[in-house]
Amino acid sequence: MFKWKPVTSGVPWGSVLGPVLFNVFVRDIDSGIECTHNKFADDTKLSGMVDMLEGMDAMHKYRLGREWIESSPEEKDLGALVDEKLNMSWQCTLAAQKANRILGCIKRSMASRSREVILPLYSALVRHHLAYCVQLWNPQHRKDMDLLERVQQRATEMIRGLGHLSYEDRLRELGLFRLEKRRLQGDIIAGFQYLKGAYRGDREGLFMRDWSNRMRGNGFKLKEGRFRLDTRK
Repeated sequence: MFKWKPVTSGVPWGSVLGPVLFNVFVRDIDSGIECTHNKFADDTKLSGMVDMLEGMDAMHKYRLGREWIESSPEEKDLGALVDEKLNMSWQCTLAAQKANRILGCIKRSMASRSREVILPLYSALVRHHLAYCVQLWNPQHRKDMDLLERVQQRATEMIRGLGHLSYEDRLRELGLFRLEKRRLQGDIIAGFQYLKGAYRGDREGLFMRDWSNRMRGNGFKLKEGRFRLDTRK
């Protein structure tokens, strides 16, 4: 027979029991909620499908206790800032600012400018800020692409002995790619995983697969959809 006992200490960070106790603690946090919700490690997101104007009006009305919550033209979700027009320029600016600040700290704190020092620090501490969740906020405007690319360009300029080379030559010398090419590579990998069933819950409707047997090569060919708006495309 079980009895209630007072908790006199916390759970050590990284313990095997920690996730189990956390799930027990948050399991009923969504009881009584009449909308779609998603639970994360330290957050809970509420959402709902809107297909009519009446539904759009209803989605803007939330209360926290007795207080009505006002709508916002932008929202940061899991570290990515999205505005009401799905314009990702501000998110690109924030990512570039954060990466530049860290790159500046590396420049001020490291006396060595050798590639053996600067390149691993850039790869480990800077570049992931330019690529985190980029499948969501992949820049579409050239000015945003150039803004992100200048961070990597600045990092390559810091390396001793490469200042006389052009940016493209520095990339070849260091074995790097332009960030635009890295984003394309990531999109291709994610698309392939999608077709192979890695995201089974969301598989229907995102991509259309062409099942024609007249195509040469592998059978994972996509059929391009028709889009009325550039944003949706």
